[in-house]
Amino acid sequence: MKNKKKEISVLIIYTGGTIGMVHNPETGSLVPIDFRYISDHVPELKKFGYDLHSVSFDPVKDSSNIDPAVWIKMADIIDENYDNFDGFVVLHGTDTMAYSASALSFMLENLNKPVILTGSQLPIGLLRTDGKENLITAIEIAAANENGVPSVPEVCIYFDNKLTRGNRTTKLSAEHFDAFSSPNYSYLAEVGLHIKYNRNQITPAQRNRKLTVHKVFNTNVAILKLFPGITRNLVHAIVNTNGLKGLIIETFGSGNAPTYDWFLEELLGFISKGGIVLNVTQCHGGSVEMGLYETSRQMLSAGVVSGRDLTSEASVTKLMHLLGRYTLREEVIKGLNRSLAGEISFS
Repeated sequence: MKNKKKEISVLIIYTGGTIGMVHNPETGSLVPIDFRYISDHVPELKKFGYDLHSVSFDPVKDSSNIDPAVWIKMADIIDENYDNFDGFVVLHGTDTMAYSASALSFMLENLNKPVILTGSQLPIGLLRTDGKENLITAIEIAAANENGVPSVPEVCIYFDNKLTRGNRTTKLSAEHFDAFSSPNYSYLAEVGLHIKYNRNQITPAQRNRKLTVHKVFNTNVAILKLFPGITRNLVHAIVNTNGLKGLIIETFGSGNAPTYDWFLEELLGFISKGGIVLNVTQCHGGSVEMGLYETSRQMLSAGVVSGRDLTSEASVTKLMHLLGRYTLREEVIKGLNRSLAGEISFS
């Protein structure tokens, strides 16, 4: 794709989504743009002086159709072009962007270059679009370095003047330009007149490590969101799903669940057959603290794993990643109990 490196270089990977859409003057419908001519739609990019290249999925993927095969395709493109570019910008639909960012953070072990995901709430071809600013700044962040060392060598999401760690981010709004939130981790950068990097929160570059790409996911996982009045029939049906390996329970508050005998029996039955149960809070922010109350102590005794302050998106992708990476249950649990890519906090 690129033979000889000169100036700072960034590869734009268009997977699909609202940001890459413009109106077809003949039909009036929205169609994907050809990113080889992105400067025609965003002429400001020419002022950077960067060596910009692009590659587009064909066909493009709506974010609702994103799955592990798409994550692997993204990772393959980054892997194949890793030595030729200083940074990468992934353009993605907003609905599942946080899932993809989380997945890539686990797949790209020893990442030492920026991978910035961004998108928009309005198509880039509309006058009022938020896509232009998101794209321009994402490229600037992907290209940023200090003395040749990348400023943000990790998988991030840039949206509406804020840069967040990808596996700490969740989509908060379907309507506002400020669509994403990082409830349990500080912004990596905030953008105003200047880009202010929160350097204490950014993973330091480790240039002596070689990128390793993990491409196997086990999707035999499920999410059980608790609610008052939940029935045994529902829980029983989920934990007895054919082939199920991992169950994420979205619990109340700091990790609490009903103390009904039948509920614990269902969990114990699943765990006794080799299943893994991960406890994450359904609250927007905060952390699971198992054992703090009686309603979570019993789950802890049953062998349920604490998800601490994992987002829902990170819990799903991390569990699928670990189940694909390891065959031994103990190795998966060991991985859940440590931070692989800065996705959880330890107090």
